[in-house]
Amino acid sequence: QVQLVESGGGLVQAGGSLRLSCAAHGFTFSSYAMGWFRQAPGKEREFVAVISWSGATTNYSDSVKGRFTISRDNAKNAVFLQMNNLKPEDAAIYYCAATSKGSTWTRASEYRYWGQGTQVTVSS
Repeated sequence: QVQLVESGGGLVQAGGSLRLSCAAHGFTFSSYAMGWFRQAPGKEREFVAVISWSGATTNYSDSVKGRFTISRDNAKNAVFLQMNNLKPEDAAIYYCAATSKGSTWTRASEYRYWGQGTQVTVSS
């Protein structure tokens, strides 16, 4: 059974850091690009970051570039999102997702598997 389980969310002050983790089960993790998306109340789900199956290629939204870092460990079937210098506008539910297809990897529609999400709250 395919599962993506996020963890590491919580409450942090503006300027602080959090590290999100996503554990994958039930599919060939090393064959999938892994992405992070987020959704704030009343807003659409938006792309945050993606990493290729090998980890050689990464891409970030402009809003997080330079502050967030995506990484993966194929031996542990896990993907991570290091978030530094957090801002109140980063507050959202963060989802990890897996795709073996697509071209841009920035659209939610390109992803096959999704986790349930982890809440990130940033106080000002």
